Amino acid sequence: MKAAALLSLAAGTAATLAGLALPVHAAEDGAAIYGRCAACHTRTGAGVPGVFPPLGEDFRVLASSDAGRRYLALVVTRGVSGPIKVGGKPFAGVMPAQATLDDASVAAVLNHVGTEIAKTGPAFKPFAEGEVATIRAGGTALSAQDVGKLHAGAGGQ
Repeated sequence: MKAAALLSLAAGTAATLAGLALPVHAAEDGAAIYGRCAACHTRTGAGVPGVFPPLGEDFRVLASSDAGRRYLALVVTRGVSGPIKVGGKPFAGVMPAQATLDDASVAAVLNHVGTEIAKTGPAFKPFAEGEVATIRAGGTALSAQDVGKLHAGAGGQ
């Protein structure tokens, strides 16, 4: 399947999921929330070549620095768009903001990825609800394109 077709399919899937989404609260665990992510990144986090990046070592590297942690939380809360490179390979997909997730839920899904999906790379330090709240509050003016531009500077590989 060509990248444009995959992008169109993903956009339709994301729009459908967004239309059906109810607010997610902290009581829901990261594994359950990751079900949203798996639609594009796959259940194992392998991603789709050229469109949706894998959630592996790049995630762990990003989660090991303040700038990277900010980037990861903003990807979930603000979305991401534009070309990025992961593992030296280009990706041009679009991830919509997961605006219905509260701060505890964002932390839970990032922690799930960091412990159950991304198993290679630096040691993983869990995200806290307060950390996500601070990052979210400081990123309200950023668009998904702005977030995409942060990837390389945040330590993305």
